[in-house]
Amino acid sequence: MWARIRNLFKGFLSLFISGLERANPKALIEAEKENLRKQIARFNDSLATHAGFCERLIRQIKGLETQERELSAKAAAHLKAGNRAVAGQYALQLRTVKEQLDENRRQLEAAEATYKKLVQSRDVAVRDAQAKIETLKRMLSETEMLEAQAELQEMAQGMISSIGGSGDTINRIEEALSERRDKAAGRARVAASSIDTSKVEVLAAEQEALADQALSEFAASYGLEMPGLVAVEESVTTTAPPKDMGPAAKEGQ
Repeated sequence: MWARIRNLFKGFLSLFISGLERANPKALIEAEKENLRKQIARFNDSLATHAGFCERLIRQIKGLETQERELSAKAAAHLKAGNRAVAGQYALQLRTVKEQLDENRRQLEAAEATYKKLVQSRDVAVRDAQAKIETLKRMLSETEMLEAQAELQEMAQGMISSIGGSGDTINRIEEALSERRDKAAGRARVAASSIDTSKVEVLAAEQEALADQALSEFAASYGLEMPGLVAVEESVTTTAPPKDMGPAAKEGQ
């Protein structure tokens, strides 16, 4: 029974995780990139260990080559001196050194070949993983773009074909605003037609008279002549009728 409950719980958890993965592809891609970096780091660490083994073999080979030269020289010197027993011992040691040297050279050759294959395998795996990640990123971008286009097309279709949607709302608002604008224009027209212009004309004439009076007072206080007033006086003088000279004049006539 507990096993069945555990399997059921695992199933629900798997479905939940699958839903999260489908809903967050960007997070999955970033997680895969981080996982790839970690794998490369672990692989490089193992590769460094193998490279260290190669360097140790190289160092051993150099030491054995030095021993080989020294033992060869000693064996030859004792053989020339007639010390056959000592020369034989050096010759025996020389044989052992040569066998170790050959073995180390074979191991080094195999290790170097393995190192090159591992480096090549790592590079190929990394390029393949990076290519897959880039492909997923392009697919995600294309998917998001297509989803956005589909959403816009669905919105446009809904705006065109839906009844009582936003299109009708806009039309109703436009109609209401048109009515308010026409009504406001009519009120302004009625208010303009009810203005008493006679009061405005009287007020304007009064202001003009006050301005003329103030100007006359200003000219008189400063001893200035009013060009307009002089012209008026001249016109009055030229157009005035002749005066009556009294009874004497009448008698003369």
